Amino acid sequence: MARKVKINSSFKERFARIEKSKEVETKERRLYFLIVCEGTKTEPNYFKELKKDLPKESVVISDMHVKGTGRNTESLVDFTIKYRDSFSQKFDRVWAVFDRDSFSEKQFNTSIAKASYQNINSAWSNEAFELWFILHFQFVNHAMPREDFKAFITREINRKSKSKGYVYEKNQLGTYKILQSLGNQDQAIKWAKQLHNTFEGSKFASRNPCTLVYMLIEELLYPEKVLKKLEEEEKEEEQVVVDTVPS
Repeated sequence: MARKVKINSSFKERFARIEKSKEVETKERRLYFLIVCEGTKTEPNYFKELKKDLPKESVVISDMHVKGTGRNTESLVDFTIKYRDSFSQKFDRVWAVFDRDSFSEKQFNTSIAKASYQNINSAWSNEAFELWFILHFQFVNHAMPREDFKAFITREINRKSKSKGYVYEKNQLGTYKILQSLGNQDQAIKWAKQLHNTFEGSKFASRNPCTLVYMLIEELLYPEKVLKKLEEEEKEEEQVVVDTVPS
């Protein structure tokens, strides 16, 4: 018969405190995002407005952590690395938001690969960030010239609002609010996924139309999924350390 071992009450209390502190730490854990955008107005304005709808208890994005740079695709990744490393705050998720623009295939593909190597996520769009706006209204699976995006968004918003007075302009404030009231964000995510799944391989520049902005949006809206993934990764890393320590 197994012998019962009595545990000192002080040890029981200590263990209880440790377990309780773990529960509190888990409940209060927050995700810290750094979002660096190629554009200086359109993208930063959008994410700063979206921030108001995020679960404050689990997502932290201060205004200074949504940075518009005006840099091109290649230099944006280099800037993001330096900007991230300049903070004493450790970010759980770092995202670079940029477009294909007129950059060469090599520049675009290399930038995405470099970002991935530096543990930076790329919310890239081909051709432009406004593709994400368009998907709030309609599924588009054919390449569009950048200059056509303005007219497309203007038409859809006037059609939805039953008005003729709206004209979409880059850099304007309030676009996020308009998209939320007249468009369908959940549908935009589904359509963006559908476009993304159409392509494969590492020739990202040839994926047109395509936008990975939806991946960033999902992380911001559903932080519990990201937290779960990070916790699983941490456990795996801890196990690797344990397995490598000589007994």
